[in-house]
Amino acid sequence: MDKIKCECGHVNPEGTVLCEACGKPVERNQHIDGNDKTKLLNMRYEGSARRSQTYNRSIVDKIWNFFSSVKVGVWLIVLALIASGLGTIYPQEMYIPAEAVNRDPAVFYEASYGLLGKIYYQLGLHNLYSSWWYMILIALIGISLVICSIDRFVPLHRALKNQQPKRHSNFLSRQRLYSLSENVSEDEREVVIDRLKKQRYKIMNKDGNILAEKNRFSRWGPYVNHIGLIIILLAAILRMTPFLFLDDYIWVREGEQKVIPSTDGDYYIKNNRFILETYDEDDEKFQAAMEQKGELTHKNYQTDVVISKVVGEKITGVEPELEKVTEGSIQMNKPLKFDGYTLYQSGFQENEFSSMTFKVYDVNDEDETSLGEVKVENLMSPEKTYTLDNGIEVHLNKYYPDYEMDNGEPRSVSKFPRNPAFVFEITDPDTGKKEISFLGIGKNIDATGENQYKLGIVDFEMHYVSGLTVRKDYTLPFFVVGAAIFMIGVIQGMYWQHRRVWINPEGDGIAMAAHTNKNWFGLKKDIEKAIENTNIKMVVDQEERERKEQEEQEA
Repeated sequence: MDKIKCECGHVNPEGTVLCEACGKPVERNQHIDGNDKTKLLNMRYEGSARRSQTYNRSIVDKIWNFFSSVKVGVWLIVLALIASGLGTIYPQEMYIPAEAVNRDPAVFYEASYGLLGKIYYQLGLHNLYSSWWYMILIALIGISLVICSIDRFVPLHRALKNQQPKRHSNFLSRQRLYSLSENVSEDEREVVIDRLKKQRYKIMNKDGNILAEKNRFSRWGPYVNHIGLIIILLAAILRMTPFLFLDDYIWVREGEQKVIPSTDGDYYIKNNRFILETYDEDDEKFQAAMEQKGELTHKNYQTDVVISKVVGEKITGVEPELEKVTEGSIQMNKPLKFDGYTLYQSGFQENEFSSMTFKVYDVNDEDETSLGEVKVENLMSPEKTYTLDNGIEVHLNKYYPDYEMDNGEPRSVSKFPRNPAFVFEITDPDTGKKEISFLGIGKNIDATGENQYKLGIVDFEMHYVSGLTVRKDYTLPFFVVGAAIFMIGVIQGMYWQHRRVWINPEGDGIAMAAHTNKNWFGLKKDIEKAIENTNIKMVVDQEERERKEQEEQEA
């Protein structure tokens, strides 16, 4: 890289706008700062050379320059926000309802949402937040933050660390706040320095040239923000790893014990009981809500569970040995925690049949005297064949857990027994004759009209099904730390300002200039207190003066 030597003898990197030693504007880079030599200086990044504005030769330079652009970073964030919004239009794949007829995403989205659902699936939006392109987008935002920060932090840090009290007269006169005072005594100068010290300015004195500075740390606020954001982005990416993050769903029926998903078969849950409590319908406080909903208002959803862990070796086809880990109740906003996992009460299904009992009787018997009973237990997976004491054999030919008619054909809406219907085959023990009967709730059909035996429902049992969210999240501390660091950066840059005052001898008087990254009014008040009752002139806001002059000319 070419070097630029200032008249003060300091060698500056190419692209430097202001000499790092004396602050004199670099003539060959005036196009960056404007050709007008009386124009106020651009003090952004102290006029130091940034890599993105210096190198543009190799492919690495071009990539660096691309990601160092703030506009590129903003557009990446906008694209991520748009993509995230699209991912909320329809439920993500993991949230497809368990009771759906077909949970295959290729079928579910089109069946549920039509053409838009099909397009949604084909674009991969059904599994957006773990998709490779979304992760790449998040990673690109992180890369942009890192490169933007390094590209600006390194030259800024170098410039602030090496700044000198003695500054070129052109540097001082082209600051926004500037004054030139004559006949200033040494005592007055010392008074000003002492007053600045009392205002917590750090004084640097070199051969009578003074630099008073305070709150330099506030300049690093934006970079602290970037560190916090990078940690948050890393946490978002880590959520894609099952070791650190798990979010799954499980339906458990009362009395049922099953494996907790995404735990490698190590943990089992048993639903001892589901409790649904409602407010008293006579309570006046809830009358309006009940009338609006047309039903009783629920006040408690609760699942009493036992969590067990597999001990010993897991052998396929062999019931594992379980050891109880914990036992408790899961309520809304009161989850159950165990071994790094958390169970949340997220839903329930009611009026699901668990078993049905039928009697077999002779169609010619007016009293319908029972010849025996068939109890179909576990309607999620019923047995196929039942033999009565008198030898009559009942075989379950077809089973529709959630029966409905579709174009004259029976089918099941779902795999859950909410409206069960059965096709039974009854075999007479004496003649071996087989008869077919269709039986459901409110339906008892003899297809031929010649059957000798008939089935009738005599009893049934129902249960609740509890919907639980299984979650494990070790990324939360990363989010908390990232958010805390981000807020520290916000506070750091918002409530403090980097203020500097240069006082350089100028003949019998002094030249005073000042700069801050914001709150110019506060800086002027500091200077006003420091020079009170001295011959030093108050600094003039040259930007404000130019604006007033321009307004007068236009008027």
